[in-house]
Amino acid sequence: MKRMTKIALTVIFALAFISGMALAKRAEAASGKAIDIKVDSALEDFTKKVGGGKKFLEEAKGVLVFPSVLKAGFGIGGQYGEGALRVGGKSIDYYSIASASIGFQAGAQEMTIVIVFLEKNELDKFQKSEGWEVGVDGSVALVTLGAGASVDTMNIKDPVVGFIFNNKGLMYNLALQGTKITKLNK
Repeated sequence: MKRMTKIALTVIFALAFISGMALAKRAEAASGKAIDIKVDSALEDFTKKVGGGKKFLEEAKGVLVFPSVLKAGFGIGGQYGEGALRVGGKSIDYYSIASASIGFQAGAQEMTIVIVFLEKNELDKFQKSEGWEVGVDGSVALVTLGAGASVDTMNIKDPVVGFIFNNKGLMYNLALQGTKITKLNK
């Protein structure tokens, strides 16, 4: 029994190490220009997949876009991605997003995260932070849209809202709680 436990732990740690290596590879910082190209594509995708998305983004005080966030793990996991904060349609700063988790999980997925600041004071608080942790430094209400719904028909009262989607559309049952967002030096 002890031997089986040791083998299982060895396999878990090996897979966690491999997942960590994959995330570290992604952690090689991209240039601002490379990030902007991906952000442009992600926002175009967002406006196609989210009804009323274009008008919604135009009314935002700021939009933080992580076009490619890789989440991987087996028992122990993590996620990492890089993105840009856009104000008035222009990138003004670049950020990384990262988190770690322990629990039942296996596999990998890539997703896009769009965080929309609807109030100027929340955007200012975010920009002044030295590292912003969701749920500690500010909360992000995840928006899930049912069939036929659009953001312009919803009564969104939260000052900061987030959307998580992939190439198939909006993703459900995901959380940003505990996710750390850190400014990159670009």
